[in-house]
Formats: sequence, structure tokens, C-alpha cells
Amino acid sequence: MTAHAPQGPAAAAQRAIRLAQETFDIEAAAILGLKSRVGESFAQVVALVLSLQGRVVVMGMGKSGHIGRKIAATLASTGTPAMFVHPAEASHGDLGMITASDLVLAISNSGESQEMAAILPVLKRLGAPLVAMTSNPKSTMAQHADLWLDTAVDKEACPLNLAPTASTTAQLALGDALAVALLDARGFRAEDFARSHPGGALGRKLLTHVSDVMRAGESVPKVLPEASFSVLMREMSAKGLGATAIVDGNDQVLGIFTDGDLRRLVEQGVDLREKTAQEVMHRAATTIGLQALAVDAADLMERKRITSVLVVDEAGRLCGALNSNDLMRAKVI
Repeated sequence: MTAHAPQGPAAAAQRAIRLAQETFDIEAAAILGLKSRVGESFAQVVALVLSLQGRVVVMGMGKSGHIGRKIAATLASTGTPAMFVHPAEASHGDLGMITASDLVLAISNSGESQEMAAILPVLKRLGAPLVAMTSNPKSTMAQHADLWLDTAVDKEACPLNLAPTASTTAQLALGDALAVALLDARGFRAEDFARSHPGGALGRKLLTHVSDVMRAGESVPKVLPEASFSVLMREMSAKGLGATAIVDGNDQVLGIFTDGDLRRLVEQGVDLREKTAQEVMHRAATTIGLQALAVDAADLMERKRITSVLVVDEAGRLCGALNSNDLMRAKVI
């Protein structure tokens, strides 16, 4: 890519598109270059991090610092305790945040960051392992490091080959690869990820249990099997679930009656006035356990093509109920 003279709108638009496409090509090539060079040192870094008693302390200046913050955040959210420490601030007291039990991941394209070079002797005396993520194995940082990760790129996507673009993309991709390898080695699960993201959609799905969103107590519609049809309908209308559980004297679920059951009976011309709950109930009531995940209740309702489900304890006693509206309010679906 080269600098250009002013152009008309159409030519400028075409050039912008071409530059975007070239940027994608250059940065994709940078990542593919990493793939061909990743090897034993990467595996050694993974093993070293897994052996840590402390945290991964990520450091970097400028654009590498911004990448470092993201890498630290990704590590922390996928099971590897990590934090970012600014190298300049480290020289003015923040080195106290680093212990011999930690590992320092230092990021610099050139490996000659003055701020990092100033604290390298202190880090070595501290005894914290140092991993350098640079493009130059002969750089100051790489020479001081216990392990070196190669982030070299052929060229930047910047037309002047100056602004960190492809190099920072390579750093970010290598940081993601490290996080993925570590979470796999730790057996990190979706549930573990949700625990570090309780405010997100995944957290709601994997941390919300049926017991957190169900209707309980007097809000649960239920009648005895000998209840008249009019009593059954009053209970169903009053509780607004679209269904009523039929239970025995010990709250054991015997069946369920739903809006759908009512429509079908009306369509069949059945005289409901003299019917009891036991006579009109659907005996194969769909139930779910009290400690099941709310997302499992949603999946169950979708599979069964129903809009409500009864919640039972281990003995099969009714202890709650919920419908699709309850799950939507809880933002599970």
C-alpha cells in the first residue's frame, strides 16, 4: 500500500474498499504465519502457567498495552487468574503488585520498550518467570525472558508500514490461542465461564435454576381430583398459568389440565358441567426437578410444544410451576 493524491468520490470509495481488503489479507497472513511457527515454546508457556501458584501479569506499552489488557481479561474469564499492569506505572510503585508466584507476560513488537527494559532487572531479581511476546528473538526483552513467543509479521497493514496493525492482530491471536489452550487443559466448562459472567446472557442461562424463577406457594394452581370442573376453571383463571395441577392430599402430581385440553374438549362437544378434575385431566403431566436449570425447562417446553411445566421435588410432590412468560421475564429465553 502506498500514499495517494486526492481523488474524486468514486475513486476514493474504491480505494477505501481495496485498502480494507488488503488489510484483511495482510492480517490474515499474519495469523497464518503464527500457525506455521507455533511450537514447543508455546507448549512450555502453557505448562508453566498451569504450574503457577499466582497469576499471569500482562504488561505492554502503547498499542501492545491495549492488546495486553484484552489478553488479561480473556485469561481471567476463562479460568486463568490474570491482570494487567502498566509498565510505566510499575516503575512508580505498581511492581509491588507482582510476586514471585506470578508469571509476567511482556508484550512488545520490537522487544525494546524502554519502560519494560527499565523494570526487567527488578523482575529477574523478584524471581517471577518472564515470557516475552515479541517479533525479535534477539531483542532485550527476549534475551531476558525465560520463554519467547514469536509474533513477527511480514508487514503492517498500515500503508506507511508504521502503525501497529498486523502486529497487534498477531499478538491478540496468540493471546487467544494461549487462553484456549489453558482453558482446555483445565477442563474449563460452560458453567465455569458463566460463573465469571453472571450478568450476561450465558450467565442467566447456566446459573438460573428452576427454583429461581418458578411460581411457588399460593401462586401455584392446583386442585384435588374430586374438584368440580367449575372449581378447576376458577383456580386456573385466578392463577394465570394457563394450566392447573391435579394433586392428591400429599401434593403428589396426578395430572394436569391446560387451556389446550379445554379447547379440545369443547371442540369435541363434551358436556363439562358435571365433570370432575380427575375426569378431564391429562394424566401424563410434564414435570421438571426443582434444581434443574431454567434453560432445561425452556428446552423441555420447546420439545414437548407446551407453554407450562410443573415443578416437583425428588418425591414427586408439587412445589412450583412456571410457563414461558416466566422464563422470558427472567431473560432465560
